[in-house]
Amino acid sequence: MSEKKTALVTGASSGIGLELTNTLLAQGYQVIANSRTITRAGTLTASDRLALIDGDIADQETAKKVVETAVQRFGGVDLLANNAGIFIAKPFTDYTIEDVDRLVRTNLVGFFFVTQYAVEQMRKQHVGHIVNITTTLAEQPVAGVSASISLLIKGGLNSVTKALAIEYASEGIRVNAVAPGNIDTPLHKNDDHGFLSKMHPIARMGRASEVVDAIMYLDTATFVTGEIIHVDGGAHAGKW
Repeated sequence: MSEKKTALVTGASSGIGLELTNTLLAQGYQVIANSRTITRAGTLTASDRLALIDGDIADQETAKKVVETAVQRFGGVDLLANNAGIFIAKPFTDYTIEDVDRLVRTNLVGFFFVTQYAVEQMRKQHVGHIVNITTTLAEQPVAGVSASISLLIKGGLNSVTKALAIEYASEGIRVNAVAPGNIDTPLHKNDDHGFLSKMHPIARMGRASEVVDAIMYLDTATFVTGEIIHVDGGAHAGKW
């Protein structure tokens, strides 16, 4: 293991992933940042502490390259932030097989390979931490926001967070999740921010930095595993 901590961030070219990458760098981490076209996005510049890996994280070879680069350049993997994801909202009967394929590929397969490779490395180290980004809607659906298939997969990520936390606790690996509400990122640039704000008891959209705060807390909270932290202005608490 290297003296400094090394983090892997997927979906790192914008939004929460970009905010997390910059925060990790500011706090002294070495970072492997991935997105489909991260070297061309212009939001990050490679350096001696930042490696940029282009590619779809759902591709096994891309996932393998992300982890191998961390090991070869920095000596190991301390944190994996599974941030890459898409959200398709529509009535259940309107979903197409193409929608389902996209959701499964990005949100499920995009978690699967890179997490397998990261866990293999963390087991060698006897230490490591994984954080999955899910959604508060997986546990607290809202009338007027039909997104059942998106929530099916994100809810599964909440479940696997707990399962992996139990499976690997004895080997020094922690697994947690952050479940955001509506966060002001490019994902929502064309949406009705007024409507989205009203989906939280704290009636505003969240900031990417607030999700990052939760991730950074979890990475330092060495007695916390299997936890799902909601960064959602209270939306998970119930009907209001």
